[in-house]
Amino acid sequence: MKSILGTCVILLAGVASAIAGPEGTYAVTGTNPGGSGTYKGTVSVTRTGETYKVIWNIAGTRYVGSALGAAPVKGVTIMGPADSSDDTLAVGYVSGKSFGLAFYVEQKDGTWDGVWTYGGSDKVGTESWRRK
Repeated sequence: MKSILGTCVILLAGVASAIAGPEGTYAVTGTNPGGSGTYKGTVSVTRTGETYKVIWNIAGTRYVGSALGAAPVKGVTIMGPADSSDDTLAVGYVSGKSFGLAFYVEQKDGTWDGVWTYGGSDKVGTESWRRK
């Protein structure tokens, strides 16, 4: 009985995280564009009306962005106002006097994997978010 109950709890937790959308706090690991080092930190995603506010804290530096979401509906990806079914995020962010762009897709295990760049760069970095 305990193992059945434990299995049900695990399955329900997996369903809850799958339908939770991108909102939450995550541990971040990433690589800088052009392979110039790695980093770790945190990121929080908060729904702010029709968009998301994304705030990274990496090595004592705060980066702030706004995101648009997208979700699959009947086999087609639909872009629109923020929704709990969003599994894709496009994020624009600022860093000092520069700007950047990042793109993330939720994976089957609940992590969010993405790529990013900054204004004027011809290189791409990678980033992975794991829910805390």
